[in-house]
Amino acid sequence: MQQRKFIITVLLSICLCIVIFLPLQKVFTFTETRLSHPKVHYIPILDEQTFQIRYTHSIHKSDVLESYQYIKGNRIEMLEMEYEDLAIGMPGYAEENQTLIQRNGKYVLQFNNSAIIDNFTIYIGDLDLDLVFNYAEREYDLKKDLHRGKSYLFEIKRLSLYEQWKGVRMK
Repeated sequence: MQQRKFIITVLLSICLCIVIFLPLQKVFTFTETRLSHPKVHYIPILDEQTFQIRYTHSIHKSDVLESYQYIKGNRIEMLEMEYEDLAIGMPGYAEENQTLIQRNGKYVLQFNNSAIIDNFTIYIGDLDLDLVFNYAEREYDLKKDLHRGKSYLFEIKRLSLYEQWKGVRMK
Protein backbone atom coordinates (compact mmCIF):
# COMPACT_ATOMS: atom_id res chain seq x y z
CA MET A 1 0.00 0.00 0.00
CA GLN A 2 2.82 2.41 0.88
CA GLN A 3 4.60 1.62 -2.35
CA ARG A 4 1.42 2.25 -4.33
CA LYS A 5 0.91 5.68 -2.71
CA PHE A 6 4.53 6.53 -3.44
CA ILE A 7 4.20 5.56 -7.11
CA ILE A 8 0.97 7.56 -7.48
CA THR A 9 2.61 10.58 -5.81
CA VAL A 10 5.63 10.34 -8.12
CA LEU A 11 3.44 10.00 -11.22
CA LEU A 12 1.26 12.95 -10.18
CA SER A 13 4.39 15.02 -9.52
CA ILE A 14 5.77 14.17 -12.96
CA CYS A 15 2.44 15.06 -14.61
CA LEU A 16 2.31 18.36 -12.71
CA CYS A 17 5.87 19.21 -13.79
CA ILE A 18 5.00 18.43 -17.40
CA VAL A 19 1.93 20.70 -17.27
CA ILE A 20 3.89 23.54 -15.64
CA PHE A 21 7.11 23.36 -17.66
CA LEU A 22 6.01 22.13 -21.10
CA PRO A 23 5.62 25.10 -23.49
CA LEU A 24 2.04 24.78 -24.72
CA GLN A 25 0.63 28.33 -25.10
CA LYS A 26 1.45 30.04 -28.40
CA VAL A 27 2.09 33.76 -27.83
CA PHE A 28 3.43 36.95 -29.35
CA THR A 29 6.45 37.93 -27.24
CA PHE A 30 8.26 41.20 -26.68
CA THR A 31 11.63 40.50 -25.00
CA GLU A 32 13.79 43.45 -24.01
CA THR A 33 17.19 43.29 -25.68
CA ARG A 34 20.59 44.00 -24.11
CA LEU A 35 19.70 42.43 -20.75
CA SER A 36 21.08 39.23 -19.29
CA HIS A 37 17.73 38.28 -17.68
CA PRO A 38 15.01 40.06 -19.66
CA LYS A 39 11.36 39.96 -18.70
CA VAL A 40 9.06 38.60 -21.41
CA HIS A 41 5.91 40.55 -22.22
CA TYR A 42 3.39 38.45 -24.12
CA ILE A 43 -0.01 38.37 -25.79
CA PRO A 44 -1.72 34.95 -26.10
CA ILE A 45 -2.47 33.90 -29.67
CA LEU A 46 -6.07 33.01 -30.39
CA ASP A 47 -7.48 31.72 -33.69
CA GLU A 48 -6.79 34.93 -35.63
CA GLN A 49 -3.59 34.67 -37.71
CA THR A 50 -3.19 38.30 -38.77
CA PHE A 51 -1.98 41.20 -36.66
CA GLN A 52 -0.97 44.80 -37.25
CA ILE A 53 1.39 47.40 -35.89
CA ARG A 54 0.16 50.97 -36.22
CA TYR A 55 2.45 53.88 -35.50
CA THR A 56 2.59 57.59 -36.15
CA HIS A 57 5.55 58.52 -38.35
CA SER A 58 7.78 60.89 -36.39
CA ILE A 59 8.41 63.23 -39.34
CA HIS A 60 5.14 63.11 -41.31
CA LYS A 61 2.90 62.85 -38.23
CA SER A 62 0.65 60.47 -40.16
CA ASP A 63 -0.27 56.87 -39.41
CA VAL A 64 1.59 53.91 -40.86
CA LEU A 65 -0.11 50.52 -40.68
CA GLU A 66 2.00 47.37 -41.08
CA SER A 67 0.05 44.13 -41.53
CA TYR A 68 1.49 40.69 -40.76
CA GLN A 69 0.38 37.12 -40.35
CA TYR A 70 1.98 34.25 -38.54
CA ILE A 71 2.64 31.12 -40.51
CA LYS A 72 3.69 27.61 -39.59
CA GLY A 73 6.94 27.19 -37.77
CA ASN A 74 6.30 30.34 -35.72
CA ARG A 75 7.41 32.53 -38.61
CA ILE A 76 6.16 36.00 -39.49
CA GLU A 77 5.07 37.09 -42.97
CA MET A 78 4.78 40.79 -43.75
CA LEU A 79 1.67 41.33 -45.86
CA GLU A 80 1.55 45.07 -46.50
CA MET A 81 2.43 48.54 -45.31
CA GLU A 82 -0.10 51.37 -45.65
CA TYR A 83 0.92 55.03 -45.41
CA GLU A 84 -0.09 58.51 -46.59
CA ASP A 85 3.18 60.25 -47.50
CA LEU A 86 5.98 59.24 -49.87
CA ALA A 87 8.62 61.57 -48.47
CA ILE A 88 11.40 60.77 -46.00
CA GLY A 89 11.53 57.19 -44.77
CA MET A 90 8.64 55.75 -46.78
CA PRO A 91 9.05 53.71 -49.98
CA GLY A 92 8.02 55.50 -53.16
CA TYR A 93 8.32 52.47 -55.44
CA ALA A 94 8.02 48.69 -55.30
CA GLU A 95 11.03 46.42 -55.41
CA GLU A 96 11.18 42.81 -56.57
CA ASN A 97 8.26 40.74 -55.21
CA GLN A 98 6.45 43.89 -54.08
CA THR A 99 3.51 45.88 -55.45
CA LEU A 100 2.78 49.55 -54.71
CA ILE A 101 -0.85 50.61 -55.17
CA GLN A 102 -3.11 53.43 -54.05
CA ARG A 103 -6.19 52.54 -52.01
CA ASN A 104 -8.55 55.06 -50.40
CA GLY A 105 -6.06 57.89 -50.89
CA LYS A 106 -3.22 55.99 -49.22
CA TYR A 107 -0.21 54.14 -50.57
CA VAL A 108 -0.14 50.40 -49.95
CA LEU A 109 3.10 48.46 -50.39
CA GLN A 110 2.23 44.77 -50.71
CA PHE A 111 4.77 42.02 -50.13
CA ASN A 112 4.21 39.01 -52.38
CA ASN A 113 5.36 36.10 -50.17
CA SER A 114 8.80 37.66 -50.06
CA ALA A 115 9.04 38.99 -46.52
CA ILE A 116 9.09 35.96 -44.22
CA ILE A 117 11.14 36.32 -41.05
CA ASP A 118 11.61 34.62 -37.68
CA ASN A 119 11.57 37.81 -35.61
CA PHE A 120 12.27 41.53 -35.65
CA THR A 121 13.39 44.20 -33.22
CA ILE A 122 11.06 47.06 -32.38
CA TYR A 123 12.25 50.26 -30.71
CA ILE A 124 9.86 52.00 -28.32
CA GLY A 125 10.68 55.66 -28.93
CA ASP A 126 10.40 58.28 -26.24
CA LEU A 127 8.04 60.43 -28.31
CA ASP A 128 4.39 61.08 -27.59
CA LEU A 129 3.24 59.42 -30.81
CA ASP A 130 1.10 56.30 -31.26
CA LEU A 131 2.62 52.82 -31.30
CA VAL A 132 -0.11 50.20 -31.16
CA PHE A 133 -0.25 46.42 -31.64
CA ASN A 134 -3.63 45.31 -33.09
CA TYR A 135 -4.72 41.72 -32.66
CA ALA A 136 -8.11 40.00 -32.53
CA GLU A 137 -9.99 43.32 -32.52
CA ARG A 138 -7.98 44.62 -29.53
CA GLU A 139 -5.42 47.39 -29.36
CA TYR A 140 -2.36 47.09 -27.13
CA ASP A 141 -0.61 50.41 -26.48
CA LEU A 142 3.06 49.42 -26.65
CA LYS A 143 4.17 52.74 -25.17
CA LYS A 144 2.19 52.00 -21.99
CA ASP A 145 3.00 48.30 -21.70
CA LEU A 146 6.71 48.46 -22.62
CA HIS A 147 9.50 50.82 -21.52
CA ARG A 148 10.21 53.86 -23.69
CA GLY A 149 13.73 54.15 -25.04
CA LYS A 150 14.20 50.36 -25.07
CA SER A 151 14.38 47.79 -27.87
CA TYR A 152 12.38 44.57 -27.86
CA LEU A 153 12.75 41.38 -29.85
CA PHE A 154 9.34 40.45 -31.26
CA GLU A 155 8.74 36.81 -32.05
CA ILE A 156 6.13 34.08 -31.94
CA LYS A 157 6.80 31.16 -29.66
CA ARG A 158 5.30 28.81 -27.13
CA LEU A 159 5.54 29.51 -23.40
CA SER A 160 5.07 27.16 -20.49
CA LEU A 161 2.85 28.07 -17.54
CA TYR A 162 6.02 28.78 -15.56
CA GLU A 163 7.33 31.18 -18.22
CA GLN A 164 3.93 32.89 -18.32
CA TRP A 165 3.98 33.35 -14.54
CA LYS A 166 7.46 34.90 -14.76
CA GLY A 167 6.49 37.14 -17.69
CA VAL A 168 4.02 39.99 -18.09
CA ARG A 169 0.73 39.42 -19.88
CA MET A 170 -0.14 42.53 -21.87
CA LYS A 171 -3.68 43.86 -21.52
